[in-house]
Amino acid sequence: MSTSTVTDVLPSYACDEWWTPAAEAKATPVYDASTGEAIGSVSAEGLDLEAMIHHARTVGQKNLSELTLHERALILKQLAQYLQANREEMDRLNLTTGATARDGMIDIDGGIGTLYTFSSKGRRELPNSNVIEEGPVEVLSRDGSFLGTHIMQALPGVVVQINAFNFPVWGFLEKFAPAFVAGMPTIVKPATPSAQLTVEVVRQMINSGLLPKGSLQLITGSARTVIDHLDYRDIVAFTGSASTAHALREHPNVTRGGVRFTTETDSLNAAILGTDATEGSPEFEAFVKAVAVEMTAKAGQKCTAVRRIFVPKGLKGAVVKALGAELDKRGKVGDPRVEETRMGALVSMDQLKDVRGAVQKLIDAGAKVAYGTPESADDALVAEGGKVEDGAFMSPVILDFEDAETPELHSVEAFGPVSSIAEYEDAASAVRLAAMGEGSLVATVCSNNPEIVAEVSKGIAGHHGRVHVLNRDTMKTSTGHGSPVPHLIHGGPGRAGGGEELGGVRAIKHHMSRTALQGSPDMLTAVTGVWHTGAEQRLAGDPEFGGSDKYRHPFRIPLNELRVGDGFASGLRKATRQEITDFANTTGDTFYAHTNDEAAEANPFFPGIVAHGYLLVSWAAGLFVEPKPGPVLANYGLENLRFITPVGIDDSVRVTLTAKRITPRVTDEYGEVAWDAVLHNQNGDIVATYDVLTLVEKENTTYKDWK
Repeated sequence: MSTSTVTDVLPSYACDEWWTPAAEAKATPVYDASTGEAIGSVSAEGLDLEAMIHHARTVGQKNLSELTLHERALILKQLAQYLQANREEMDRLNLTTGATARDGMIDIDGGIGTLYTFSSKGRRELPNSNVIEEGPVEVLSRDGSFLGTHIMQALPGVVVQINAFNFPVWGFLEKFAPAFVAGMPTIVKPATPSAQLTVEVVRQMINSGLLPKGSLQLITGSARTVIDHLDYRDIVAFTGSASTAHALREHPNVTRGGVRFTTETDSLNAAILGTDATEGSPEFEAFVKAVAVEMTAKAGQKCTAVRRIFVPKGLKGAVVKALGAELDKRGKVGDPRVEETRMGALVSMDQLKDVRGAVQKLIDAGAKVAYGTPESADDALVAEGGKVEDGAFMSPVILDFEDAETPELHSVEAFGPVSSIAEYEDAASAVRLAAMGEGSLVATVCSNNPEIVAEVSKGIAGHHGRVHVLNRDTMKTSTGHGSPVPHLIHGGPGRAGGGEELGGVRAIKHHMSRTALQGSPDMLTAVTGVWHTGAEQRLAGDPEFGGSDKYRHPFRIPLNELRVGDGFASGLRKATRQEITDFANTTGDTFYAHTNDEAAEANPFFPGIVAHGYLLVSWAAGLFVEPKPGPVLANYGLENLRFITPVGIDDSVRVTLTAKRITPRVTDEYGEVAWDAVLHNQNGDIVATYDVLTLVEKENTTYKDWK
């Protein structure tokens, strides 16, 4: 790639300031993919990478740690809203990368949507703190005085993203979002050919004023020495070629220094048409459309695009014909600023050269061109006054392999609008062919036969990060073969890099340390913020069972005053035959253990007639509830309910209720409280355990005037 003296340089953002190199620095030009026009240059010559990393570890870590998981997640929602409202320049710059406006929806809207998803999942599924406890707790002593658990906190370092050219927005934001929620600052290094778009996104994020200082920095240009300054506290998240990933992975700071290195690299993804999907079936139609979409979206420059098409023996001709017709319908190739264009340019002339070179390798290995003209794009639609040779235009190409075992079919990736087709004999051979890719991000199995889907999906799962099943039921609702969703993991084994991104809160936890914690119940409670059995309690209620009138009933305490360990201890309530019978008759639950003495006594688990488990839970509510209106607004569920000791006629039960976990909502005037509920019988045996979930006002405002 050529270099020149810096002109119209795209800036970096370092230590909370925009930075550009000296005028005499050498820079790499950035070109419009469709017109060949120089639109700027990049250079990191003179940029102090060590200072950036130190800034992230100190200023960034400190500022992020002053916010909770929920507060950081809420900022993501606000960022998404800001980017959506200020996207005009992003949409314009998207076109300079060769991507169409529709491609921009995948990249820009996909990135913004990922911010929304991680904001929602972070606030809904994680505690409003900076420590996540992973249960269950392990009891390590006979008397319960010594416990063990696991805690997760943000790693004390920085995430360095090294991204590919094909998704300058989504590729950045899908890594940034989980790191930010976890509490790790990010340094992003975009690929040069599309860096202009990432720079604009970062500019808007900084302009929003929402980001804590030090939480986001940007390197525009070469960052070859960045790993020199990283250690076991840090993460490198790389997307790009397998050869570059291999070189980075061999860095001493990775092999010996403990830098966490996650990669997404080459992937020869497959689409497999089931033997039941004959020509004219809904599955045949869905398969053809799905492959055509993957060949043309982002001009085939997607790590998840379909590279290998496997169809049953005898169907190759029909699929090629139908796929060619579908590609014809999708319109012409050309400048995305021209209305008629349906597929834009590749990102650069260098990329066009690489793709054509890969196609030639496949042809040399025995492939025949079944559709398209890989050597030219004479039918390209270009902007007025433009020339085909000025832009990185390439027509879609289908390559036909007569021999499905050809090694190059399973090893050479043409990273553009190119797919190869071959036939398979049966489900077992389809599995074997898909696995010959030696690790892929995704495969589609298109069939309406459950047995075929089960055999193929289970057969290829160990070789793929995701299996996408397509049939008549999902053809209109599927998010698509090539669209990773933030809820599910993205990554793949082997050639695909062996990394894992996304996956909802899993991605957030990738940016956190997991530490085993041992100690007394009080000490574990202090560290985690979650009450543990055996820790200090402040119980109102019956003094015979640990309660005291010096404490308020916990349902009278607003969230801002409630503390873990606050609770209530009830007295005993006796179970009578009449109440058990009435409950059975009223509910219709006349199971023999509650209604038939002889049958109940014959059951090895019961002493005779026993109370219904749900009757006991109802009694427990009656024992601990505070009937007066107050800060507790609603009961919204139970978790982890277990019945342990049966309660027979004339046995008694009592309940101890303890505030276990308190989660204020950052957007509302109330929060959630999980209460540890334990039922004992008259002998002190545990009858049942569960968590009661309530919504509690932060301040007692709704019923403040009620007596």
